[in-house]
Amino acid sequence: MNKYETLSQQLTELISRNLKEGITALPTETEIAEQYQVSRQTVRAALSLLREQGLIESRQGSGSYATGLSPNTERNLVPILVASSQEYIYPHLLTDIRTALAAKGYQLQVHPTENDTSMERQILLSLLETPPRGVIVEGSKSALPTPNTDLYEKLKAVGTELLFLHNKYDALPDEICIKDDNYYGGYLLANHLAELGHTRVAGIFKMDDKQGPERYFGAFCCLRDQNVALSDKNVGWFHSTDVEGLEKRQDSRFLATFIKERLFDCTAVICYNDEIAYWLIKELSYAGIRVPRDVSVVCFDNTYLSELSKIRITTLTHKPHEMGSCVADTMIRMLQGIPVVSQELPWELVRKESDGPARA
Repeated sequence: MNKYETLSQQLTELISRNLKEGITALPTETEIAEQYQVSRQTVRAALSLLREQGLIESRQGSGSYATGLSPNTERNLVPILVASSQEYIYPHLLTDIRTALAAKGYQLQVHPTENDTSMERQILLSLLETPPRGVIVEGSKSALPTPNTDLYEKLKAVGTELLFLHNKYDALPDEICIKDDNYYGGYLLANHLAELGHTRVAGIFKMDDKQGPERYFGAFCCLRDQNVALSDKNVGWFHSTDVEGLEKRQDSRFLATFIKERLFDCTAVICYNDEIAYWLIKELSYAGIRVPRDVSVVCFDNTYLSELSKIRITTLTHKPHEMGSCVADTMIRMLQGIPVVSQELPWELVRKESDGPARA
């Protein structure tokens, strides 16, 4: 083995030790040459080999830095557990995460859980057979206690970095999470309706994922602050099984029930997301209720469904690619040993056709 190859192996070990301490910068060429008793030419050849392997990158005027990649390419796979790889927001989100990771040499490995805790457990058990360096997780039924805490603790014990997406479990309060600012989003929508003169506002939210209660809380705290009368009678809740029926069988009976039992004389409704708003507008049409003339409809997410609806839906959005890029960048920094913090991404209102002034 040549001297530079031996040195590259020694530097690879140094990088691995340093990353565990959050150190990404390599010593200078002079320092490496002195520490390992080799020539500058050998140092340059070793660093060139590490660059070819993708283990370091050079920054002009600054030196060489670890990329966080492993020389074992299989160790550069980043699994992600999500409710679905196909429906609703996921295709674009996964594409953004995959693209941002690939730009740094990582590959995304998608594991759909169908928002089912038993399926989540099966996936985690398979990951534990060959623990990844990091895993991105959208918790299943995150508003409920999870029986899978033990497996997450085992992954952490073998050095796997955990990054939660959209939500995290109460049993793992210290884990990093990239999510929507759901409280602020709910507040923003409710405030928008209040400015339009709506004083009788209903809401429909998902019960078994944390995003639902958080969005409900923000919306109805705003109405409280606006001195708008609140009533639980105007709030509807649905479960993951209702969404499954909606997507697979177009079973929207729970929305028809919401209209009949919860909407009453309300002039506006805040929906958990675009998907619920899209189907609710259909049900309102069947019931002879006009949007926005009779009822204004607003929601979260700004996906294609908000445009596909017969009445384009007023919704909340993030900056393009913001969530996916933030998730990927945070995961990469975690793999590099760089300290990171949880983030809540702010919403912006996109005004369309589904809302208007309160009727008299």
